Amino acid sequence: MKPSHDLTQARRATQWIFLVCGLGISTWAPMVPFAKERLGLDDGDLGFLLLLLGFGALIVMPISGMVMGRIGSRRMILIGTLITSVVLPLLLVIPSYAAMGFALFALGGGVGAMDVAMNAHGVQVQNLYGRPVMSSLHGLYSVGGIFAPLGLGLMIKAGLPPLYSAMMMSLLLIALLVFQYKNLFDFNTEKTIIEKFSGGETSHAGEKKNRWLHKRILLLGFMCFAVFISEGAMLDWGAVFLREIKSVTPEFSGIGYAAFSVAMAVMRLSGDKIVERLNNKIIVVGGSLIAAAGIGIVIWTSWLPLVLFGFVLVGMGAANIVPIFFSEGGRISGIPSTEGIAAITTMGYAGLLMGPAFLGYIAQHFSLPVALGVVGGLLLGVAILYGITKGD
Repeated sequence: MKPSHDLTQARRATQWIFLVCGLGISTWAPMVPFAKERLGLDDGDLGFLLLLLGFGALIVMPISGMVMGRIGSRRMILIGTLITSVVLPLLLVIPSYAAMGFALFALGGGVGAMDVAMNAHGVQVQNLYGRPVMSSLHGLYSVGGIFAPLGLGLMIKAGLPPLYSAMMMSLLLIALLVFQYKNLFDFNTEKTIIEKFSGGETSHAGEKKNRWLHKRILLLGFMCFAVFISEGAMLDWGAVFLREIKSVTPEFSGIGYAAFSVAMAVMRLSGDKIVERLNNKIIVVGGSLIAAAGIGIVIWTSWLPLVLFGFVLVGMGAANIVPIFFSEGGRISGIPSTEGIAAITTMGYAGLLMGPAFLGYIAQHFSLPVALGVVGGLLLGVAILYGITKGD
């Protein structure tokens, strides 16, 4: 059956919101070296600031989930976008370490609220469509990762001060939100959808305390954590690595994350068809090995085009692994799909948002290449774990 006009509009609006979120968080990537240099930070100091960014998201995410039940995902998307848009330019002018920590905490909270809300909205749209659409939605998130670092870098290269460049990016986020806000589901629509698709899941309330300790959830959550660390490493450390280790000029230090995002976007935009043709084991094991090989190339190669090819391999390999983990989290026997996905998502985003801070401490005590080598080792661990625990 052909989707209704309102549903088609809602899907298109959701795609734009995923793009907005990708643009918002990825604008921070090329700003990291500027912030580090302006405040005179070492790798450990920067790692702690990134930890605050992660804390902001992880604290706000569950709160957003509860508040969203009252105000709806559309208003939560609005709140998250406005917070993100206001904070981004401030990161280039904040004069103190403490104030930078507070601002990054707020940025993490804004992005976290937006992320939870847009995924909830995307699930509602997917349920009404009756076929997978989440991979393509996440593909638009990755498209944002392509254009934000390059766009900011080109504006700076053209002579626009970094602060004004960041302000332009913030105005773009707000404009895109305003453009599609009316097409997002409102609260009453969400309530109807939740009632329609909740099924018998509410009958598990008495078992709630033990759900996150389920063996399969813990395993999928750990593997999701490891894969998300690789994405977080590309976002928060890719520009620093290229500038300090590979001597790339500041205005193009975000090109590695852009290459990573291009590859991830292409693979995710075609991810639904790929998942249909290949089984989960091939995608997860093969993708983890490809991503680990990409990390190795990034570390050991000095020729910039080959280094960028390594970033591409990381994006290609990791692109469709997490959607598979989310899907499997929704099919665990005895656990409501919504709670299985929520648990795995939370553990995964802990890797994305807090993992880079952990890498900062490794870089401080050893080196940044060693820290990235740990990421490669975790990806190899994912390939081994999934290979021996998944039989299909």
